[in-house]
Amino acid sequence: MAVLAELRYPTTRVAKVFSGLLALLLFCFVALASVSGFLIYQMIRPARTPTSFDLTVMMGHPTTFSFALADGSMREGWFFPGQRGAPTVVVAHGYREQRADVLTLVTALQEQQFNAFLFDFTGHGTSPGVTTLGYKETGELRSAVQALSARDDVDPKRFGLWGADMGGYAALRLTVSDPRIAAVAVDNAYADPRDMVQVEVNQSGLAVLPGVSMFTDVGFRMLNFAFRDEPPLRLDHTQGIPKLFIESDDRPALATLVVKLFNSAPEPKQLIRERVNYPDMSDEERKNYESQIVTFFLQSLPPAKK
Repeated sequence: MAVLAELRYPTTRVAKVFSGLLALLLFCFVALASVSGFLIYQMIRPARTPTSFDLTVMMGHPTTFSFALADGSMREGWFFPGQRGAPTVVVAHGYREQRADVLTLVTALQEQQFNAFLFDFTGHGTSPGVTTLGYKETGELRSAVQALSARDDVDPKRFGLWGADMGGYAALRLTVSDPRIAAVAVDNAYADPRDMVQVEVNQSGLAVLPGVSMFTDVGFRMLNFAFRDEPPLRLDHTQGIPKLFIESDDRPALATLVVKLFNSAPEPKQLIRERVNYPDMSDEERKNYESQIVTFFLQSLPPAKK
């Protein structure tokens, strides 16, 4: 009790110095925790600017298709019909993006007779909520594939997936466990949502503060405690499934992560390199990029069975 009293009301020089150091440490801890908490909040609640479209005037004659998520809620997506009975390519947008950002890729796929489908992940576009950077999004993608496979105008056993960063993680995670996925293309994907947390921390410039990286990692793990047993992505079970990996020079941290995934993946696999990532491409660059994606799916998942 005397020690506590001395710390609260220090009378000696040593006690005063020690008490001051404790106060400074406490202040630093609270400051770092506050900064980390702010970063996490910004990550899991990215700014949303939902874009609305009138499907009746859109090319490709898309229709609204709703599907149930694991929690019983409903999610709406857009279905672009291709050749009846052809495989469906589900296009999974990236972090801080929305389905409207990948419409031209969907159109390019539909022009080659693929059915195509896209929707907004939680916390993006028209879907409110908190993102998990891939954990929960994998389940959303799985629910979409499950619902689409029940349609009578698609091949229920042959699906393709394209995904960017967060969508790429979800696409690969689903490919590992769902035999209906016959081909997958991922752009700047990663093996663990925690990797994306660190990418965002580094991009914020606050990683130079000691402890911020650790605090954000711990905070993100606590918020996603339900996924605590989810190991980093392993692609051992994708043997025989065609895989296309894309890296871009303007996202070096993610490029490094996707190259690691490529190196660990079994055959068949391809790796291509782009100057900039998909949303920032010029019209000509985007056209060439989409041509490569379409060619990959035509070779790996032809609309007409061989």
